[in-house]
Amino acid sequence: MLDLKIINGNCFINGRFDKQDIGIKQGKIVNIGGLKEESKETFNAENLTVLPGCIDTQVHFREPGSTDTEDLNSGSKAAVMGGITSVFEMPNTKPPTTNFEEFEKKINIAKKMYCNHAFFFGATAENCETLEKLKNLIGCCGIKLFAGSSTGNLLVDKEDDIEKVFKHASKVVAVHSEDEEILKIRHRFIEKGNVKTHPVWRNEEVAMSSTRKIVKIAKRYDKKAHILHITTKEEVDFLSQNKGNITFEITPQHLTFYAPDCYDKLGTYAQMNPPIRDKTHQDRLWYAIKNNYNDTIGSDHAPHLKVNKDKSYPDSPSGMPGVQTLLPVMLDHVNNGKIELEQLIKFICENPVKIFGIQNKGYIKIGYDADITIVDLNRYIEIKNENIQSKCGWSPYNGHKFKGTPVLTVINGKIKMNDGKLVGEPEGMPLIFK
Repeated sequence: MLDLKIINGNCFINGRFDKQDIGIKQGKIVNIGGLKEESKETFNAENLTVLPGCIDTQVHFREPGSTDTEDLNSGSKAAVMGGITSVFEMPNTKPPTTNFEEFEKKINIAKKMYCNHAFFFGATAENCETLEKLKNLIGCCGIKLFAGSSTGNLLVDKEDDIEKVFKHASKVVAVHSEDEEILKIRHRFIEKGNVKTHPVWRNEEVAMSSTRKIVKIAKRYDKKAHILHITTKEEVDFLSQNKGNITFEITPQHLTFYAPDCYDKLGTYAQMNPPIRDKTHQDRLWYAIKNNYNDTIGSDHAPHLKVNKDKSYPDSPSGMPGVQTLLPVMLDHVNNGKIELEQLIKFICENPVKIFGIQNKGYIKIGYDADITIVDLNRYIEIKNENIQSKCGWSPYNGHKFKGTPVLTVINGKIKMNDGKLVGEPEGMPLIFK
């Protein structure tokens, strides 16, 4: 007797779409093909598309420290509602996740998460030796390095200290790549009350200078660097020539919004680090997507309460929610012909597994964990603030209509979202890495 059967779906298996049935038992995929076994539960995926469980490799769920804005439970609800089965959560909490004690606390708090999860270990100038001991730490996806200041107090901006981090790193180093020294020099470009000066202050040079430095250091020590939320055409061109141990991410918001239009429409709600830039940069990001230069698409889900986002720039915080909308936004781009569905699967299912070494995820294969995302490519939805599960209660896409949406989220063999409704209890598990 199977626990769950998914029948009649157009399933992505072995690199192509095929109409197949999937049999699930005790959290694993146990059969693929025409299934004769009985099942406790059957989901008919006729006219739907069945994907491996989608992974968001960059979220900030704010716990501990800012649980009025988000916590691991509420953030995981948003993920599951958006068809995301696993998340990588960031260490810039209060206190930050920079030692084994804080890491274990997070793993314990995470028992209230609906989705599977892993946590980044925060790099500091002082904890380099600890970074050598992360190899077999269950639930640890990598090391997070803030080379430029953003939310929180995790900053490693001196080149000697960045070198130490890479020298001692035992996992992939994911980098917020902005040059702190140049940020300080360019601080004079900030105009009070004018959020349009945000990308002027944090300009292309701020990003490119840092990224060039990170690549140089990573290559010197033969370590893996994953550059987060790339925003500039200069970085696209540079990073596309420096592949191998260097991988990079693009976010849906940098592919969807552009300056000055986004600041005219959204004001400080469009403010994030690194910033949303003009159309020439966005066009180059799409060029990267088209040519598979980038490796992942992550939401950089970074919620803030409206009361704080409503403050006058630059007192307004940077960041926006995105874990619930990553898939609808990108499926709309699929429907518009800007990206192939097979590419999207690489960026949010297969490549995260390859880059970070996640075990038993990312593919629909016998013996693999039964994490599955089912989408309706033809359904139109409208994003509304009142439907956002994040505690922040808003989305930059409020009022936007998209074609394509997740309709079923299966995590460890159990349905956790069905047609926009949360199902069951939080039973997410820490991810295991090779």
